[in-house]
Amino acid sequence: MQNQLEKSAGLALIIGSILVIITMVFHPVGGNFEHLLKISKMAIISHGLAIISIPILAFGFWGLTVRLGKNDSLSLLGFIIMLFGLLAGMIAAAINGLALPFFIKRYQDQSVEIITQINHIIQYGFALNKAMDYIFIASCCFAIVLWSIIIIKKSTLPKWIAYLGLLLGITAIMLMLSNVAFTNLYSFRIFIAGLVSWIIVTGYAITKTKNT
Repeated sequence: MQNQLEKSAGLALIIGSILVIITMVFHPVGGNFEHLLKISKMAIISHGLAIISIPILAFGFWGLTVRLGKNDSLSLLGFIIMLFGLLAGMIAAAINGLALPFFIKRYQDQSVEIITQINHIIQYGFALNKAMDYIFIASCCFAIVLWSIIIIKKSTLPKWIAYLGLLLGITAIMLMLSNVAFTNLYSFRIFIAGLVSWIIVTGYAITKTKNT
């Protein structure tokens, strides 16, 4: 029963990662009021996929937690931190991908003065989204580092996955502490590429290895 749960969770990690990849491929670049109106449909679709991926990934990460030891304090802490990050990611996707397009459509026929004021609100939304992105990135990194430590200690999965996770997590954390611009679209895509790579290989490993 537990092995079936873990295999299903591993598959969920892979499916969730594919949805995230599709999201980043079609994720439009932000801009002013007029530009956001033009890309609103694509923004809704791409961010909608991201939101759909979140519960799928959450289930997958629970399966990973079970594999590493759901009674292990570090494993459970990693899961809680990851859920915290996924929640921040959901808020960011909802703000930029759903709330913002719905909001600006109400003002598309307004005067230049009103649109100028709307642009100030849009900038505030971008700042709020940036904060959520930082929470998401930091949470994912800390969770992966904790899980990687457990993998090295217990050999519950191939250790190279743990070393890859440590490299990804520690590098990203150090770059954040060095004030590297991590939340512009291109830098974020690089981070997501590394993150989904780790998630996919971990999900695959869970489906192909037995819990000993």
